[in-house]
This record gives sequence, structure tokens and C-alpha cells, in this order.
Amino acid sequence: MIVGRDAELSRIDRLVADAKDGRSRSLVVRGEAGIGKTALLDHAADVASGMRVLRVVGIESETEVAFAALQVLFAGDMDGIDAIPQTQADCLRVAFGTSGEPVDRGLPGAATLSLLSELAGDGPLLCLLDDVQWFDQPSRDALLFAVRRLQADPIATIFAIRDGERPFHAPGIESLTLDRLEQADAARLASTVRPVRSEMVKRILDESGGNPLAIIELTTNVDAAGWPAPVAPLPATGRLQTHFGRQVRDLGPRTRSALLLAAADHGSDLATLMTAAGQLGLEAADFEPAERRRLVQVAAGGVAFRHPLIRAAAYQEGSFAARLAAHGALAAVLSDPRDADRRAWHRALAASGADESVAAELERVADRAAGRGGPSTAVRALERAAQLSSAPAERGRRLVAAARAAYDAGQGDRAVELAEDGVALTDEPREVAEAAWIRAQVAYERTSPADAARLAVDAATPVLTTEPDQAVAVLTEAMWCARDAADAELVGLCAEQLAQVRGGSPVLVDGLVGMSRLLRGDVAGAVDPMRAMVESAGQREDTPTLERLTAGFMALLIGADGRAAAMLGRHVEELRRQGAMGWLPYTLELLGTTQLATGRLREADASLVEAVTLADEFGQQLQVVVLTSMSAWLAAVRGDAATAERHAARVLSDNRHHGIAAAQAEWALAMVDLTAGNAHSALDRLDGVCGGLPGRDVMVRAIPDHVEAAVRAGDSGRARTYLPQLTEWATHTDHPVARGLMLRCQALLADAADTDSAFRESLDIDECGPYDRARTRFAYGGWLRRRRRPKAAREQLVGAHHEFEEIGAHGWDRLVRAELVALGDDVPDHSPATDAGQLTPQELQVARRAARGMSNREIAAELFLSPRTVGYHLYKAYPKLGVRRRGELAHLDL
Repeated sequence: MIVGRDAELSRIDRLVADAKDGRSRSLVVRGEAGIGKTALLDHAADVASGMRVLRVVGIESETEVAFAALQVLFAGDMDGIDAIPQTQADCLRVAFGTSGEPVDRGLPGAATLSLLSELAGDGPLLCLLDDVQWFDQPSRDALLFAVRRLQADPIATIFAIRDGERPFHAPGIESLTLDRLEQADAARLASTVRPVRSEMVKRILDESGGNPLAIIELTTNVDAAGWPAPVAPLPATGRLQTHFGRQVRDLGPRTRSALLLAAADHGSDLATLMTAAGQLGLEAADFEPAERRRLVQVAAGGVAFRHPLIRAAAYQEGSFAARLAAHGALAAVLSDPRDADRRAWHRALAASGADESVAAELERVADRAAGRGGPSTAVRALERAAQLSSAPAERGRRLVAAARAAYDAGQGDRAVELAEDGVALTDEPREVAEAAWIRAQVAYERTSPADAARLAVDAATPVLTTEPDQAVAVLTEAMWCARDAADAELVGLCAEQLAQVRGGSPVLVDGLVGMSRLLRGDVAGAVDPMRAMVESAGQREDTPTLERLTAGFMALLIGADGRAAAMLGRHVEELRRQGAMGWLPYTLELLGTTQLATGRLREADASLVEAVTLADEFGQQLQVVVLTSMSAWLAAVRGDAATAERHAARVLSDNRHHGIAAAQAEWALAMVDLTAGNAHSALDRLDGVCGGLPGRDVMVRAIPDHVEAAVRAGDSGRARTYLPQLTEWATHTDHPVARGLMLRCQALLADAADTDSAFRESLDIDECGPYDRARTRFAYGGWLRRRRRPKAAREQLVGAHHEFEEIGAHGWDRLVRAELVALGDDVPDHSPATDAGQLTPQELQVARRAARGMSNREIAAELFLSPRTVGYHLYKAYPKLGVRRRGELAHLDL
């Protein structure tokens, strides 16, 4: 009977009802041990008539077994794996240890999403996840990833988590915290257990503190005198453990040993457990006293404890030697290869001192966990392996490996701690470099890109000649960090280090050195090696991910916008197919940058929205800042000044000093000013954007804005400040886009005789994107109006208006309209877009893929959604696009 939880029960009822109606809902129920979380899950199961129920309870001994909880959840549905996308199906097989190659840590979440959606295909589904504090971390991550993306599937999920144990952060999911019962409800609950004298009821209520399980246990155990042995006035969990510990101590020594063995490994079936019991001289009859007292239930599936705290008490009441013996016995009987991880952990827990064979076995556990996408499990295995190592150097190596796994799992502080502990035990150059590199990678998120760059340069120093591939990999990241910091001196330091590398990829090294020259102002010496790097990366199938990203970005830096878009677009699609989700936020950032540069604003919006979601999911918070700076610029150009200012303020208030993101945010604010007619304010902001390293990076494309702002402000001298920088870039890259931007600036500053031809030549460059072409038309139209050539001016201004409308650059509406009004002309009506302009970013991504003929399942696999959610987005998109069926999408311009 559930007492005093009417509001909570009503909330559970609504959640289940919504799932039956096809609306996905999730809830986290939090509270101390015995507070009634499991009772609420039982109620959910009771009201879930017509729903399929999947239920799993976390087991403390399996917190280090990667995907143990997820495997139990799907144990009866392994056949359904064949129905989900192949890459995801393979991922789950790897996660469950049956077969396959290593996977990205984010992919199990996408696979879990697909499998849950598939299982809900036959009717509504209820997932009840109890004692989530004992779920292994990879299972927790996968389930959270999945339920946050459920939208139109008939699936309800309830997580129950005990307070005071392992933290469980679930942003974006509703939460419910269970409080202790009020006095009247507590008394009512006690009366339902057994008749008790009134004075005893008062003591029960006082001692239980309103904890329902404590009330039930204390009332149940009232002895003939009216009260059991005194219970210390501790917090509820401690009091319950004391209570259960007393019940365990009241048993005979053989029964206590039997319970200790069962508590040491809850995952074994009864046959395995009894074989282990035989190793300790125990037999089945030794469980009978505990069964009579309802502490455990023995069945063919194993020994089940009535409450997790009974299991904890049975384990804690055993002596150190008894616990070692229990784990040793279990290790001895777990011979099935599928139990290799559990056997290794039992051997580790049975070891009382250094044991190199056990350490090596745990290292293999870590390798398997990392390969399954469970780096958090690998951390603990490698830590314990280090503790069992017999030689300091081996201990150091394993601690550094644990640090790498901790970094991969998003545990930055732990990664630094482990790296420092490991490097104190070894002077092996490779390990020293790896430890410093990990510290650099953590510093990028925690302190600043500049600190990360310095640490990475130091990390590469020990291996410049001995491990060239490692050195180049570290220095590639160092170069990115120095660039992000907008620190030309650090960029030069990275180049100096690269010049000392002996071996590795010469094309990559030369390309990075070339990039360093560009960022320090030597365009002439930069372009050829950068171009060679771009060509090389485009031709090789086995190019590593970071190298491909670098090559795609280099293409953008040398004005090869089309090449950059193609390279980065292909790489995004490849990462989607591979399920390499951790790389997607960074790749989508660069693709989004290219889409902004080429005027594909709606595509850029879709890329940025997805990238922010994934970066936030994987704890890449500085990457969120970078993406937010880009979103600020996009909002400014689209005419949403409030959003642009809000995004920019977030970026500029971040104390990690990402120089490029800060420059991008300032550029966004300058665009707000420029489109609002505040030329002087825009000019002041653009001075900071175009100077120094940012002005030689992507922000070289802000120089035309600086020129335009200066011309509008009547300061032609200031307008020429950065023009040589743009001219040098356009001249040496010899790319049409760069030339088109240069010609627009020259037209704005030219004598009347040259202006007209410069504008026309710029407009004749087909490679310029629609945004840049519209900007040139706008500037040309204004110049023609001032030259009193109204017909030609009208043609350019109306053309600019249409192109701005087409791509959604509504920030320019006011200025274009003002020019047309000055001509005495009618302003073109603002007609809502009839295609992609009305779609949300996710609707656009879905509709474009549907237009290409992809099925809902295929789209879901690429975008890490469920097929029903894809269908929901299409349902919402059709009326916005003016179509009624899927086949009509192919005829639209999306």
C-alpha cells in the first residue's frame, strides 16, 4: 500500500497516459533509501495496462562492467537488434561483448534510441530503471542520450536513484524528489503492517523519521516485549543498514558466509553460485535460515536479496579475509569467456597485494570496455591494474592509460590527477608526452586555449625525434589551440616545434607550418604548402579525422570555399555513418563556418543547432561557446538583434579567453550596429576584429564590413587600414571568392571612373555566394542612386532585396528599404518564404534528406533520432512547405 504519495502517483499516471497517447515522457525519481522509489515504479507497472514493460535493477557489483545494465534491459529483445541500422546494431553487439570493432563512446546512445523505438513499434513501452546509482556509467550515458531524443514515440521512462550515492546528472529530464512522510501518513502506514500499541507507534515514527521502509521494518520486527533491539538515531540510510546488519549478525556463521558469497556477485546463476559455495565448504542448506527470515529468495536464477541494503549489510558484515575468499571462489568458477570481465574483477578483489597477472587481465578488461564505447569503465579497471602492478614503471604506464580513458569519458579533473600520478612513476618519453598532452586537453576546457597550447608544446618536446607521429598529433592540436587563443606568438612556437620533428607526415607538417605563416601575416609563404595539404587529404582514404578537419579548414583559409564545403560535408556524412559522434561538434563547427562564408545561412543554422546539442551532451562546454559565437553572427545577419546580443554577451563573459570566439562575437555585434545604421559603433568594433591574428583567420572576411562601415561613417582613410591585408590574401590565394570581396572594397573606395567596373567585375564572379553577392548589389545600388542613375540602382537594390530574402538575411531589410525609399520607389512586399525558410533547423535537415529519397529509418540513423520523431518533423514541415505528400519534396528548393 502506498501512503501519502497522491501527488506523486498522479504524476506517474500522467506520464504513463502520455506514452500511451504517443508522447514520449521521462522522469527521474530521487530520494533516500527506503523512501518509496521502487513502490512508485511498481505502481507505474500496475497502471501500464496494454504497455510492454522493460525493467532492470542496478547491482553494485556490476557498476564497473561496461553496459551491464543495458544488456539486462534488452536481454529478452536481442532479436530486435537486427532491425536497427547496421552500424548501430554492430555497436550494441560490441557493447554487449559478442563481436565487432571498437566504437565511438556516443554511438551506444544512438543505438539504444533506435532499439527502444523499434521495440515500441508493436505498442507503448514503459522502461523502469531502478537503483540507477549502481548502473555502470556507459549504460547511464546511453540511456540518457536516448531518452532526451525521444519525442513522438510511445515510450515512458522512469529512473529511480538513491540520494547520497554516485551522482546522476540528467539535465533536460523532469525530476521528482520524494520527501519523508508526514506524521499522519506515517502512522497510517504503520497501522497497515500490524497492530501496534500507541506508545510503540510513537517510537516507531520517531525512530523512522518518516522513512516508509524504516516504518515497515521497525513495525514488522516488534518482538514479544513490544520493541526490538534499540536502533541508533542515525540518518535513515545508516539506521536501515544498522537494522539489516543486526539481522545478518543474528544468523549462524555458515549462513553469513553463504550470504557474503551471494552479495559478492549478484550476477551469477544458482548453479555457478553453488559451485563457488562448494569451494568454501558451503552447501544449499546454509541459505535456509536467511530465507526463513525473508532476507533472500533462492531460485534457479540465483539468490535475490529483498532489499539492496540487505545485500550491502551481508557484504560489509564479512571480515576482510572472508571477502577475499568469496571473490576468489567466484573467480575460480567463472570460466565462460563471456564472464571474462567479471572473473577479472573478482580476481582483482581477491588479491591482497601486487599481482602482475591480475593487472594484465584488468588491462584487457579496460581495452574491451574502451572498445565498446565505455571509457569510464576502463578508468577503474586501469586504476586497479596500476594498484596491482609489481613495477613502478608499469604502474605509471597504466595510470597514464587510465588518465587517457578518464579524459575520453569526460572526467577532466580525474584525468589530470591520474596523469600526474602516472608521470611521477615513469620517465618513458612516450608516457611523459601522453600525460602532458592529457593535461593540455583538459586545460583547453578548464583554463584557456593559450594554456593548452603551451602545455601541448611541452608535451611534444620529449618525442620530437623518437615518436614523430605522436609529436605531430600533439602539435596539430597545439596549433589549433594557439589559433583559438588568437596568439600569433604561440602559433610561431608550434611551427618551430614542427620544424624539429624527424619523421611523420611531411605534407601535414608543411601544411601546418604554412598555416602558421598565414596566421602571422605571411600569405605568400603560406598558400602553396596549405594547398598541397588540402590536395593530399582529399586524395587519401585513410586520412585521420583531425588531419581531415585541418585540411578542410585550410581550404577555407585560402579562399577555396567550394572545396572546403565539399570536404567537410563528406566528412560529416562519414562520421555519421561511422557513428563517431564525439567528433561531430567540431566538424559541424567548421562546416557551419563554411556555410556562413558561402551564404548558406539556413544550412549553417541547422549545423550549429545540432552541433550545440551534441557538444552539450558530451560536456564540450568551450565548444558550445565557440558555436554560440557563430550563432550570434548568424542571428545578427538574420535581423534578430536581441538573440545576437544575448549570444555575444555569453561568449564575451566566458573567462577562458577563446580569442577567435570573442572576435566572432564582436563581429556579430558589429553586424547588429551596421544593419541598424550605427556605422561609427560598428567601425570601432570591427577594428578589433580585423586586427591581429583574427584578421588573418576567417575574420579576414570581416574586412569588407570594416571598409563599408568606414565609408558610411565618412572616414575613407580609416577604411583603408586593413585593405592591404585583404588584397594580399586575395592576390596570393588567387581564388575568385577572395577577389570578389577585394573588388567590392575597391569599388567602395575607388574614383567614380573605376567604381562601376569594379562592382560589375565583382558581380560577375559566379563563385561568390548569395550573401556576398547581395551585399555587393546593395553597395552598388546605393552608389548608383547617389550617382542619380535610378533605373540601374533600382535593378541592383531589388536584386539585393530578393537575394537577402531568399537566404533569410533579414537584417539587411531596413537598409535596402531605406535606399529604395530614397529612390522614391515602392518597397517590395515581404513575402514569407515558401520553402525552407519557414522550417526549424531540424525540420530542414529531415525534409532535405526526405527530398533525396531517404526513408525515415535512414534519416533517423544519420541524425540520431527515432524514425517516429523523423515522421513527426515531416508532419510539421509539410504544411509549411505547401505540400501534402513526401514525393512533392523533391520538386522544392530546400
